[in-house]
Amino acid sequence: MPGLSPADCAAQEAWEEAGVVGHVSARSLGSYRYAKALGPRKAVPCAVEVYPLRVDRLARQFPEKDQRRRRWFSQRKAALKVAEPELAQMLAAFVPPDAGA
Repeated sequence: MPGLSPADCAAQEAWEEAGVVGHVSARSLGSYRYAKALGPRKAVPCAVEVYPLRVDRLARQFPEKDQRRRRWFSQRKAALKVAEPELAQMLAAFVPPDAGA
C-alpha cells in the first residue's frame, strides 16, 4: 500500500478483513511464506510479515464483512488452527508486551 509502512499495512488489513481497530507494533514478530490459492489449479507464492496489534475496538461494519466470519480463539487454539507451521510457532511463542504487568 503506497505511503504506508509495513506495520501500518498490517493494521489496514486487520481493519478491512476483520473490523479490528487498534495499535500496531512497528516491530515484526517474524515472517513466513505460503502458496495462496487463486483457484483449484492456480496458486501464487506469498511472503507475509507478522505484526502484533493491540485491539482497542471491533467495528460492526467493515469492508470485507460479507466475505468473512470473525471468530476469536485463545492464543493456544489459534496456533493449532493455522495451517502454516511458521505462523503457528509465532502465535504459540508470542508474549504481549504488557502481559507481565
